[in-house]
Amino acid sequence: MRYWAKVLDNKVLEVIVAEEEFFDTFVDSSAGEWIETTKDNYAGIGYTYDAENNAFYPPQPYPSWILDKENFKWNPPTPFPEDGHNYLWNEDNKEWEKIQE
Repeated sequence: MRYWAKVLDNKVLEVIVAEEEFFDTFVDSSAGEWIETTKDNYAGIGYTYDAENNAFYPPQPYPSWILDKENFKWNPPTPFPEDGHNYLWNEDNKEWEKIQE
Protein backbone atom coordinates (compact mmCIF):
# COMPACT_ATOMS: atom_id res chain seq x y z
CA MET A 1 0.00 0.00 0.00
CA ARG A 2 1.08 3.56 -0.72
CA TYR A 3 0.10 6.92 0.74
CA TRP A 4 -1.60 9.60 -1.34
CA ALA A 5 -2.29 13.24 -0.51
CA LYS A 6 -5.15 15.20 -2.03
CA VAL A 7 -3.82 18.66 -2.87
CA LEU A 8 -5.82 21.75 -3.80
CA ASP A 9 -4.18 25.17 -4.17
CA ASN A 10 -0.95 23.67 -2.77
CA LYS A 11 -2.65 22.60 0.50
CA VAL A 12 -3.09 18.99 1.61
CA LEU A 13 -6.78 18.31 2.27
CA GLU A 14 -6.72 14.56 2.83
CA VAL A 15 -4.32 11.60 3.03
CA ILE A 16 -5.31 8.04 2.16
CA VAL A 17 -3.67 4.61 1.84
CA ALA A 18 -4.27 2.84 -1.47
CA GLU A 19 -2.61 0.97 -4.29
CA GLU A 20 -2.01 2.96 -7.46
CA GLU A 21 -4.55 0.78 -9.28
CA PHE A 22 -7.24 2.14 -6.96
CA PHE A 23 -7.18 5.38 -8.95
CA ASP A 24 -8.01 3.50 -12.18
CA THR A 25 -11.59 3.05 -10.96
CA PHE A 26 -11.85 5.73 -8.27
CA VAL A 27 -14.35 8.47 -9.06
CA ASP A 28 -13.56 11.70 -7.24
CA SER A 29 -15.88 14.56 -8.11
CA SER A 30 -14.22 17.10 -5.82
CA ALA A 31 -11.45 19.43 -6.93
CA GLY A 32 -7.81 18.63 -6.29
CA GLU A 33 -5.06 16.29 -7.36
CA TRP A 34 -3.84 13.07 -5.73
CA ILE A 35 -0.07 13.03 -5.23
CA GLU A 36 1.94 10.16 -3.77
CA THR A 37 3.57 10.84 -0.43
CA THR A 38 6.36 8.74 1.10
CA LYS A 39 8.28 8.38 4.34
CA ASP A 40 10.95 10.69 2.94
CA ASN A 41 8.36 13.10 1.54
CA TYR A 42 5.59 12.86 4.11
CA ALA A 43 2.32 14.77 3.78
CA GLY A 44 -0.18 15.53 6.49
CA ILE A 45 -3.49 17.35 6.43
CA GLY A 46 -2.77 21.09 6.42
CA TYR A 47 0.71 20.67 4.91
CA THR A 48 1.79 22.71 1.90
CA TYR A 49 2.85 21.06 -1.36
CA ASP A 50 5.71 22.61 -3.34
CA ALA A 51 5.12 21.24 -6.84
CA GLU A 52 8.38 22.62 -8.24
CA ASN A 53 10.38 20.57 -5.71
CA ASN A 54 7.81 17.76 -5.24
CA ALA A 55 7.97 18.36 -1.49
CA PHE A 56 5.47 18.56 1.35
CA TYR A 57 6.10 20.64 4.46
CA PRO A 58 4.16 21.32 7.66
CA PRO A 59 2.56 24.64 8.62
CA GLN A 60 4.93 27.31 9.92
CA PRO A 61 5.17 26.81 13.71
CA TYR A 62 5.97 30.47 14.49
CA PRO A 63 6.00 33.61 12.30
CA SER A 64 9.74 34.14 12.85
CA TRP A 65 10.78 30.65 11.74
CA ILE A 66 12.28 30.27 8.26
CA LEU A 67 11.70 27.42 5.81
CA ASP A 68 14.90 25.65 4.74
CA LYS A 69 14.20 24.70 1.11
CA GLU A 70 17.05 22.16 1.17
CA ASN A 71 15.17 19.83 3.54
CA PHE A 72 11.76 21.56 3.81
CA LYS A 73 11.97 21.97 7.58
CA TRP A 74 11.25 25.09 9.61
CA ASN A 75 14.20 26.58 11.49
CA PRO A 76 14.11 29.08 14.33
CA PRO A 77 16.09 32.31 13.92
CA THR A 78 18.24 31.16 16.88
CA PRO A 79 19.47 27.55 16.93
CA PHE A 80 18.25 25.24 19.69
CA PRO A 81 20.75 25.17 22.60
CA GLU A 82 22.77 21.95 22.71
CA ASP A 83 23.45 21.89 26.45
CA GLY A 84 21.22 18.99 27.49
CA HIS A 85 18.48 21.16 29.05
CA ASN A 86 14.86 21.43 27.93
CA TYR A 87 13.69 24.60 26.22
CA LEU A 88 10.54 26.13 24.75
CA TRP A 89 10.46 28.72 21.99
CA ASN A 90 9.30 32.21 23.06
CA GLU A 91 8.01 33.94 19.93
CA ASP A 92 7.61 37.33 21.66
CA ASN A 93 11.33 37.42 22.55
CA LYS A 94 12.39 35.26 19.60
CA GLU A 95 14.56 33.07 21.80
CA TRP A 96 14.69 29.73 23.54
CA GLU A 97 13.67 29.78 27.20
CA LYS A 98 14.92 27.10 29.55
CA ILE A 99 12.19 25.04 31.23
CA GLN A 100 12.45 24.87 35.00
CA GLU A 101 13.54 21.37 35.92
